[in-house]
Amino acid sequence: MGEWAHGLFGCCDDLGSCFMVTFVPCIPFGQNMEAAGLSSCVVGAILFFIPLLDIICWFKLRGAIRDQHGIEGSLFGDLLSICICGWCAMIQETQQCKLSPQGGMARA
Repeated sequence: MGEWAHGLFGCCDDLGSCFMVTFVPCIPFGQNMEAAGLSSCVVGAILFFIPLLDIICWFKLRGAIRDQHGIEGSLFGDLLSICICGWCAMIQETQQCKLSPQGGMARA
């Protein structure tokens, strides 16, 4: 099993992702949902604003990214990552989606 390409607190490894997640988090969330094949970018961005549903989608998203990239982990680990530093977790997911080792998660 693999590991995340960037650590949970590697937020500044990609300043563009860091900026987007900090100021308009719905956009990278939607892009990640689309890259993971869970929804379109627009639907994902809208889901980000729906309380409780956003958290459920976030867990599914993180799990889908882990599965597609062969990253070891669990729902409990995802819960801790999201609760300890949600923005850091979203930046980590965005950085991972940009790598696209399997071709299905590429985005321009």
